[in-house]
Amino acid sequence: MSTLHALTGTLTLAAGDGPPAGVTTQLDYVLNIIAWLVTAAGVAGLLIVGSRMALSLKSGEAEEHLTQFAMVMGACVIGATAGPLVGFLL
Repeated sequence: MSTLHALTGTLTLAAGDGPPAGVTTQLDYVLNIIAWLVTAAGVAGLLIVGSRMALSLKSGEAEEHLTQFAMVMGACVIGATAGPLVGFLL
């Protein structure tokens, strides 16, 4: 019977409001820093790919930059959706 009581106590705790505010405050701070770093990396990546594209077009070399652009945009989308997903799960 004590095992069943401990199990229901654990389930009640899991279904409650979540972890204490002190834990989530520190986690939110770290997630905000990571979100800013991901944003800065995405902007820097787009600037680098755009400048390489402009330099290659100016010099007359037609290289394929669309794949690099798509990879940077994909990384930006993953980075942008990671924060809301974590916020939804917590």
